[in-house]
Amino acid sequence: MMKVENERMGRMVLAVLMMGASVAWAAPAGVMGNWATGDGSVVRIAPCGGEICLTVVKVSPKATESVDALNPNASLRTRPLCGLRIGSGFKADGENAAAGGHLYDPKSGRTYSGKFEAKGDSLHLRGYVGITLFGRSETWTRAGEVGACR
Repeated sequence: MMKVENERMGRMVLAVLMMGASVAWAAPAGVMGNWATGDGSVVRIAPCGGEICLTVVKVSPKATESVDALNPNASLRTRPLCGLRIGSGFKADGENAAAGGHLYDPKSGRTYSGKFEAKGDSLHLRGYVGITLFGRSETWTRAGEVGACR
C-alpha cells in the first residue's frame, strides 16, 4: 500500500512540475516575443545568433504596401514586408531592454540606431540618428501568437 501511495505522489509531483514548466515556457519574459505595432502589424523579437533581432510576422490589414517599396536600394523594393527583418545587432541590457542595434522603418525607407525596453505588456522603442535626442519613440503592446506570414 505504501508503494502505491509513493507512486501516486511521484506522478502528482511530476504532473505539477510539467504544468509549471509549460506555463513558464508559454509566457514570454522581457523583450522577447510578439509585439503589436501602432498600425496593427506584429513584430517578433527573438534571438538570432548572438544578437536580438526584430522580424515582421504579420502585416497590418491597413497597410498600403505589402512590399518594401520605399527601400533606398531599388533592388530590394519588391521584397515582401511579411518576414522582413526590421531590427538587428541588438544586445541585451538585462532581461527587459536591448540597445546598440539598428531599426529599419519600411514606411520611410530609413534606418536608425535604436534601443527598446519592456515594461509589463508595453515595449518602448526609440529610433534615432546620432544621439537619442534626434529621433522618435513608439510604444508597442505585447501580442499573442500569430499565424505564419503570407
